[in-house]
Amino acid sequence: MVRRAPEQFGHPQSRWTLKAIRASIKWLNGMTLSGVSRLLRRLGIRYKRARFYIHSPDPDYEEKRSRIELKRLRAQYQPKRYVLLYLDELTYYLQPTLARDYEARGPTSPLARLGTPYRSGYRRIIAALNAHTGQVIFWHRQKIGSEAVADFMEQLVRAYPTVETLYVVLDNNPIHYHTTVLSRLKPQCFNWAERLPPSWPKVVTPGTLPIELLPLPVYASWLNPIEKLWRYLKQRVLHLHRYADDELALQSRVDAFLEQFAHGSQELLHYVGLLPY
Repeated sequence: MVRRAPEQFGHPQSRWTLKAIRASIKWLNGMTLSGVSRLLRRLGIRYKRARFYIHSPDPDYEEKRSRIELKRLRAQYQPKRYVLLYLDELTYYLQPTLARDYEARGPTSPLARLGTPYRSGYRRIIAALNAHTGQVIFWHRQKIGSEAVADFMEQLVRAYPTVETLYVVLDNNPIHYHTTVLSRLKPQCFNWAERLPPSWPKVVTPGTLPIELLPLPVYASWLNPIEKLWRYLKQRVLHLHRYADDELALQSRVDAFLEQFAHGSQELLHYVGLLPY
């Protein structure tokens, strides 16, 4: 089979890209677009879709990552005394999100059916994932502020009443370190100063909840496996859903998806990368 250059398929974007490459590199100016295409192919260079990328600028990246891993291993080998949880929040919207799906050949495409009239409502979830059992504890809320986070911490302690210490891995959202939250937890020892609004109270009277917070490095969401749980939820429920006109039905579907992990799941641990196949 003859391999044709991209511009021969009649795709305007491919032709425009090859022209841009030829114009930006002087020694390619005399070549045809087909010649530029064949040269790129020989060099092993392809036209690819980009992906988002961010490099954590945290100077304490390795120290924070190592501390989390140390606590994870402690919880793994002493599960009756310690439990490690990954915590995060998610906002999802009433309108469906776009994604790939199966559809008949031809010009038709999968449809993300919007509500009529269009509504931009949303809901919030706060959840914690057990690093060794795959158990998920979650709450649905319209809004999640410092008070809700503090109440959720109490819920976690009630879920593990016999554990000596709960290690909670979480990102650098300021509400996680608000005095409302810290005042319910046992004294915390942070080796790194969290960036908090200057108007917030600086003095905290600690509480008694046996929780130790483990801050993630800044902009390092890949170190929090619960992010993959959110991806799983979007794939199974939120992409192309048919509930834009029924908020309660959508919330019920989300609840049902998360409740299947209420007693732990080896499959979920595999999915989020905490348990090798």
